[in-house]
Amino acid sequence: MKAFVTVVGKDKVGIIYGITGVLAKSNVNIEDISQTILQDYFSMVMLVNLDNMTVSFDELKRQLDEKGAEIGVSVRVQHEEIFTAMHKI
Repeated sequence: MKAFVTVVGKDKVGIIYGITGVLAKSNVNIEDISQTILQDYFSMVMLVNLDNMTVSFDELKRQLDEKGAEIGVSVRVQHEEIFTAMHKI
């Protein structure tokens, strides 16, 4: 199963380190990543593989929410099917 992780917030040192650290601790593999900075705002989208994840999906969401609050960014994780359905017209 795959999912998309999106991260948005004011740019600062350690955002990628913080978010990818949560994913690594849960054995979530990052398959693709795109990030950009628009003026002072950081934006990142990751396609991740959850097949070998060692925590539940809800627990991963909770950990990413906590890390996002700690470092001052908004983090959203969505199953690939939901993400794809939301972006079809």
